[in-house]
Amino acid sequence: MTRLAGKTALITGAARGIGRSFAAAYLREGARVIIADIDMDGAMATAGDLGRDNALAVKLDVTDTASIRDAIAMAGGEGFGPIDILVNNAALFTAAPIVEITEQDYTRVFDVNVKGTLFTLQAVAEHMIAHGVRGKIINMASQAGRRGEALVGVYCASKAAVISLTQSAGLDLIKHGINVNAIAPGVVDGEHWDGVDAFFAKYEGKAPGQKKAEVGAAVPFGRMGQAEDLTGMAIFLATQEADYIVAQTYNVDGGNWMS
Repeated sequence: MTRLAGKTALITGAARGIGRSFAAAYLREGARVIIADIDMDGAMATAGDLGRDNALAVKLDVTDTASIRDAIAMAGGEGFGPIDILVNNAALFTAAPIVEITEQDYTRVFDVNVKGTLFTLQAVAEHMIAHGVRGKIINMASQAGRRGEALVGVYCASKAAVISLTQSAGLDLIKHGINVNAIAPGVVDGEHWDGVDAFFAKYEGKAPGQKKAEVGAAVPFGRMGQAEDLTGMAIFLATQEADYIVAQTYNVDGGNWMS
C-alpha cells in the first residue's frame, strides 16, 4: 500500500466527492496530497480529516490562471513540492434542452471543465519540466464525453473536449516524460446527484429520485458507481506501472459504455 511513497499529488476539487476519495486513496498509498479547492473551508476540513501531516489545503480557482500558479507556489513553499501527480477533477454540470441553453451556462461550464483543465495542466506541466519531474497527469472526463445526450449538450461537449485535450497533451508532453491520461466515470452517486436529478425532474417531468433510480438500474454492473470505485484506476495511472500508457481515456463505469 505504498505505491506512491515519496510522491506529491495535487488534486483539484478535492474538498468533497470523487476528489476527496482520490485524496484519501493517495494518502493510503504513501503520497503527500495537496487538497486544492475553491472552497478553502472545505479543503481545510478535508485535509484535517484525512491527515494534516501529509495533506495540505490550498485555495485554487481553476478558472483563474493566477490562482493556479499561486497554489503551485504555495505547495512548494510548504514543502509539498515538487508536484509529481496532478488530478484535474474540478468540474461543473448543467442540463437544458438545446433551445434553452444560455450563454452564461455555457461559459460557466466550459470555464471550469475545459479552460480549468487546460490551464491547470499547463501550469503543472511547466512546473514538472522545470523540476525535472517525470510526472503523471490525470484528467477527469466522463461517459458523457463519449456521446451526445439530448438534455446535456454543454456538459457532454465539455467532457468531449477533455478527452481531446488529454490526447493532444499526452502526445506533446510525453517527450518530457510526463504521462497524460484520463478517467471517464459513468453515473457516480454523491451529493451532486441531487442537482442532476433535479434537472431531469424539471425537463423530463419525473418525480424526485426517479431519474437516479432509473440510471442506476440501467448500469450493467447493477448499480450506480461510488467514488471509491474510481480510486483503483486513479492510483494505477499515477504509478510507474502506467509509464507506457499515453493519451488514453479509461472508462470506469460498470459497463455503461464500451470503446
